[in-house]
Amino acid sequence: MKFLLLLLSLIVGTALAGQDDDFLAARDAFRAGDAAKLAILAQRLQHSPLEVYISYYQLRMKLETVDVGVIRAYLARPDDTPLIDKMRAEWLKTLGKKQQWTLFDSEYPRLLADNAELTCYALQSRLRSQQQAVLREARDLWFSGKDMPEGCGTVFEAALTAGVITQQDIWQRLRLALEAGNASLAKYLAGQLVGEREISPDALSRAMENPGRYLERESLDNASAGQRAVALFALQRLAKQSPDLAARHWEKLAVHFPESEQHYFFGWLAYEGARKHDARAPQWFREAGRISLNEQQSAWRVRAALRAQDWPEVLSAINGMSAEQRGETAWRYWQARALQALGRRAEATKIFVPLSVEYDFYGQMAGDELADTPMLSAQQTIYQPSKNDVAAIAALPGVQRALALYRMDLRTDAMREWIWVIRNFNDQELLAAAEIARRNEMYDRAINTAEKTVRVHDFGLRYLAPYRAALREHIQENSLEEAWVYGLMRQESRFVTSAKSGVGAAGLMQVMPATARWIAKKLGLKDYRESLIHQLDTNLRLGTFYMKNMLSSLDDSPVLASAAYNAGPGRARRWRAETPMEGAIYAESIPFNETRDYVKKVMSNTVYYARQFGDPPRSLKQRVGIITGKPGDSTLADDKSPGATQ
Repeated sequence: MKFLLLLLSLIVGTALAGQDDDFLAARDAFRAGDAAKLAILAQRLQHSPLEVYISYYQLRMKLETVDVGVIRAYLARPDDTPLIDKMRAEWLKTLGKKQQWTLFDSEYPRLLADNAELTCYALQSRLRSQQQAVLREARDLWFSGKDMPEGCGTVFEAALTAGVITQQDIWQRLRLALEAGNASLAKYLAGQLVGEREISPDALSRAMENPGRYLERESLDNASAGQRAVALFALQRLAKQSPDLAARHWEKLAVHFPESEQHYFFGWLAYEGARKHDARAPQWFREAGRISLNEQQSAWRVRAALRAQDWPEVLSAINGMSAEQRGETAWRYWQARALQALGRRAEATKIFVPLSVEYDFYGQMAGDELADTPMLSAQQTIYQPSKNDVAAIAALPGVQRALALYRMDLRTDAMREWIWVIRNFNDQELLAAAEIARRNEMYDRAINTAEKTVRVHDFGLRYLAPYRAALREHIQENSLEEAWVYGLMRQESRFVTSAKSGVGAAGLMQVMPATARWIAKKLGLKDYRESLIHQLDTNLRLGTFYMKNMLSSLDDSPVLASAAYNAGPGRARRWRAETPMEGAIYAESIPFNETRDYVKKVMSNTVYYARQFGDPPRSLKQRVGIITGKPGDSTLADDKSPGATQ
């Protein structure tokens, strides 16, 4: 019997390997434009779960010339795959460019994914019969500092010509473009402005290239609104480089600006100052007066107040946010903390209690502020899918396609297929899918899928712990807490051994090549070569050594060490205050969005893993602890080791 099972397994494995080879060859033929070879391979794959991909390849190669009926037949297929909607979007773009509006209008309502270019083509089509309504909708799309798709140009021009988009609207978008540093868009918009608001494209270029020199050389006596706008742009760019330098320039130039523009500049100076932890940032925010701050500025107003331990200002800044932003877990938590610090405990508790049953960093921190911890008891609501539940999900064609694509290491396509197939799953179906992903060592999909559940959870799937045997020796050798190592590794790679970041970090522990060489030298690995960074044991050895190195050199603080692992030890040191502060405030005020999110998630993960591993209970608040103040300059300057992942 065992022999028959082994034989059957070998036969199935051989068949799958052959099918995989054919699919990869078909994919290569599509990329090479070899229709003849693709047709031959399509015959072999006509009964494969991936046949819909082959048909897509064949149709995509002749999309410009194929009969409409053939395209519609493909779009009408019952296959639940993102490829159908992808083909629909590509055909609609073709129709929009050719202005074949009858066909476009019949297909566009079936599009599922949002697409800005197709939104504009749809407006172009409607422009023929619903001009005024379309022009108003075009104006709604106008206010962006980013470049819009080419298809939007026609409706924007129509709205400009009709006066629906006004000079004030152009001016407002110009300011958004300048704030985003989008020089090309700003120059285009500058060409649309006339009179007092007219702006020289050459002046914009000079202000962008060297804002300090521009401000020194440009006279603002009797300056027009356009000239002041360029000067404000230069000041904003200078503030990004050095708030102190921008503030010194401003002292000389402020007299040339009306009060509203002074407030506008102080909003940006305060924002850039807060991001660089300048102690003057809270005062600069006050100088901004009652201007409407954007979401980034509002967030950094709170963070500057937190670092100053100014709880009334923390509360005021949060109350000044939009209702939507104020509802985010971070600001709900800090609002409650501010109320608590101001002696308004009952009001704080009303926020802490519902927040404490959420499963993120702030939910855990809120739970720690309460006498009991409802969040930890809530996580006991566990559901384990039955064999039949798992089999039913595994039989879905979309799941089979995702598994096949993962098997061939086509991770991007596999991820799209997986996300698509689970998009409407209920909690039980999500956990069954997560279990399938775990069994197939698709750990990132297992974790992300299990995290989507709303009422029924499996924290063992959310916080998978593969490779424990491989890690044990390295953890013991470096005297590290296993829960922290897993908390960091989960955030780094989701346990994908082949993971590689956009900046070159590799493997489970996402070690940068330069960092790996530095560690290898420290460890005395004479035979180390860069290819070994992808080898499991070597990657774990390098990563855990680096974690220990960061921890030992940064006060044994996992918060500082996590920040250093992601952004480098020099930055982690510089982000401290002159005096001790809460670890939660340190994490909240990290200037890099990625690192700020990273540190909070690593620490949150650590609590869950410690619970899973049966470690002695320690709250998240205890773990983040207190971050000591900055030592002397000599310690700050000692930054010989590189960052692990940046």
